[in-house]
Amino acid sequence: MNVFEAVKQSVTTRQAAEHFGIRVGRNEMCVCPFHADKHPSMKVDRRFHCFGCQADGDVIDFVSRLEAVSPKEAALMLAQAFSVPYEDKEPPRRRKPRQETPEQQFRRMERYCFRVLCEYRNQLGRWKRDYAPKAPEDDWNPLFVEALQKQDYVDYLLDTLLSPDMEERAALIASYGKEVRTIERRMAELEAGAAAGRDGGHRSRAAAPERP
Repeated sequence: MNVFEAVKQSVTTRQAAEHFGIRVGRNEMCVCPFHADKHPSMKVDRRFHCFGCQADGDVIDFVSRLEAVSPKEAALMLAQAFSVPYEDKEPPRRRKPRQETPEQQFRRMERYCFRVLCEYRNQLGRWKRDYAPKAPEDDWNPLFVEALQKQDYVDYLLDTLLSPDMEERAALIASYGKEVRTIERRMAELEAGAAAGRDGGHRSRAAAPERP
């Protein structure tokens, strides 16, 4: 079985998307990396299809387009990433590490910034809804305050990333790339803290003695 057949049988597009840092929902929908997509419009399972830009294909097509490489390079990348065995009639050769072109680096960083900012924007919306004070005398939760302060700012950054002016997008990435990484780390820490709290509450309830 050659590398194309082996990869297509062993790896789904959803697995590949998640491997490359794309968050996929339970409904198998994700933000499309191939067009300016603010809301999840791509379905990824064994294949992929975007209901917005109509991008469509199998897992090799997906990685080839995502990483701007040939289908053969995409298949080999997937075989290595997911330890997929295959028959190769070519004699083994030591392959030099593939160097990203400046354009590939820019596209990768652009997709990363857009993904993180979309997730942060959605999180701000949840905080604004869930932590809104119930009465005028209630103290304001810091996450509610953050949502009020940051929503317009994040919308501005996302609108800039959707700009047709590549120089404007590149300037934003150069200026705010570090801040986007900080946002991603903070969201991960908050999620980990929330998960730990849920687990701790579950263990406390499980360990509580029954009342006579």
